[in-house]
Amino acid sequence: MNIPCEGLLFDNDGVLVDSDLGVDQAWSQWARARGLPADEVTAMVHGRRSADTVALLVADPAERPAALAEIDRLEIEAAATTTALPGALDLLTSLPQGSWAVVTSGVTALARARLAAAGLPVPPVLITADDVGHGKPAPDGYLAAAGKLGVDPARAVVFEDSAAGATAGAAAGAYVIGVGPRGLDTGAPVVVRDLRGLTWRDGVLGLGGAELLRS
Repeated sequence: MNIPCEGLLFDNDGVLVDSDLGVDQAWSQWARARGLPADEVTAMVHGRRSADTVALLVADPAERPAALAEIDRLEIEAAATTTALPGALDLLTSLPQGSWAVVTSGVTALARARLAAAGLPVPPVLITADDVGHGKPAPDGYLAAAGKLGVDPARAVVFEDSAAGATAGAAAGAYVIGVGPRGLDTGAPVVVRDLRGLTWRDGVLGLGGAELLRS
């Protein structure tokens, strides 16, 4: 299976890196301190900016800045537990400079900390929660990344593991590929287990070596 494209746009958590342990630790601690059910909170955070989650869970607007600062601190402290997902390093190091970007709902400091802990290269273009007015499922992040790469979003492929992220990629006009078991809960037409076996050469993304969960 081959997909012609001019740029690859990656979500970070759940696509390039496994940050689930740190996410669960940080958000569980944050939730318990507020008397919230930790399991319900951790289930709703994937694919969302922390600011958007805090706005949903903290009723008093005056308390939100401190609550947001706390969860950002906790997540950065837990970033050391992050590891690279299978295939991520091989694929990213095979890509030409300027052909790929990372678009994440995390803040910049958190995104960089998780990529560093996972041993992955710094992306040529990094769009984070700090760079957009509206987070996923809005398309702002993917549109910004495509613009910085000089790529028509309709000629880009987005890799996502969350429903919000997949919606954002599709709204930007890109072709969306789901990643991992959570990717099956998105509307992506194709879902790969991970990034192993993927290749990108001469403007063509090859999926022939990938394990497909849905196609």
